[in-house]
Amino acid sequence: VIGGVFSIHNYMHTVLTHLSSIYSFDSRELRFLRAMVFAVEEINNSSDLLPGVTLGYQVYDSCTSIPMAMNVAIQLANGLDPMFDTGEQCSGSATVTAIVGESGSTPTISMLRIIGPFGIPQVSYFSTCACLSDKKQYPTFFRTIPSDQFQAAALAHLIRHFGWTWIGAVRSDSDYGNNGMAAFLQAAQKEGICVEYSETIFVKVAIINLSLFPKLICETNKICISSWIGSESWVTDPDMLRFSLCAGAIGFGIPRSVIPGLRDFLLDLSPQKVSNSPLLTEFWEGAFGWTTTGVEEKVCDGSEDIQQLQTPYTDTSQLRVTNMVYKAVYAIAHAIHSSVCEERENSTVNCDKNLHVKPTQVNDKTIV
Repeated sequence: VIGGVFSIHNYMHTVLTHLSSIYSFDSRELRFLRAMVFAVEEINNSSDLLPGVTLGYQVYDSCTSIPMAMNVAIQLANGLDPMFDTGEQCSGSATVTAIVGESGSTPTISMLRIIGPFGIPQVSYFSTCACLSDKKQYPTFFRTIPSDQFQAAALAHLIRHFGWTWIGAVRSDSDYGNNGMAAFLQAAQKEGICVEYSETIFVKVAIINLSLFPKLICETNKICISSWIGSESWVTDPDMLRFSLCAGAIGFGIPRSVIPGLRDFLLDLSPQKVSNSPLLTEFWEGAFGWTTTGVEEKVCDGSEDIQQLQTPYTDTSQLRVTNMVYKAVYAIAHAIHSSVCEERENSTVNCDKNLHVKPTQVNDKTIV
């Protein structure tokens, strides 16, 4: 059984209700989750990778909350809680052999503090903090996305390329933001770039009115921003690009990819599949503005066409981070394969379906 942790919901409070609604449900993270399910099903149908062995999965929503991520880590380590989607999957207890997730570096670190002593490997698809490369602190951590150490140097080179030698820098107050900024300031100094200020954006301020942040910087420093240089975490995020302040932002993104069959899988949502999953039901109701219960809003009647829907969930034109999720599942599957399967002289593969795979075995075999 493979565990999965995704930040589907965000319950940050703000005085502006329209921002709360935008950030309450992350359909891009739902795409990440469904990509994991797709990869597991693809592996289960493979005759080359883990033939005769069926992978299962438990997926959880961390709600973009560190305490919730820690609670999820405990549940995955103990195997006491039923899976997120109880409609189609078994709800039996089982300790996972490995975990895919989390999106953020700080929640990932919190989880590693709990599952690390048990030797459970965690493969992240989006946690880029260079601090996580410390194998002494995080011996069970792996990732399919590059460390921020490389992005920091690349951003400094990019700024130097455009001849900008006098800049300001802002960061989130997190492991990702603080460690990333430290690496960037070091790289900027080597490039001869003057960093006028390096400020922390506290979530309570940034979320209150994100559109006012450039004005705040202007009034504070008497210098208006002409260009935004963004990190991978937000410069390719469709939700962030909706804001006018991000217009013209440039930065680096991991290469776009193609995952054959994924789009058809994402769009293959029948009313029955949707009704069997509370998560898909919430997405469906939010996407079409209808309800499946008939309370106050118009009831879904089955005529909804997801093919015509334009949301981050249905957008498969880039598949950058989604491919990192896909690779994470395959990395774990190959590690399990190395633990339970052996190739015979006639090139056939024999896998021991009855062998109990320990997380430490998967950790020793995982290479990403």
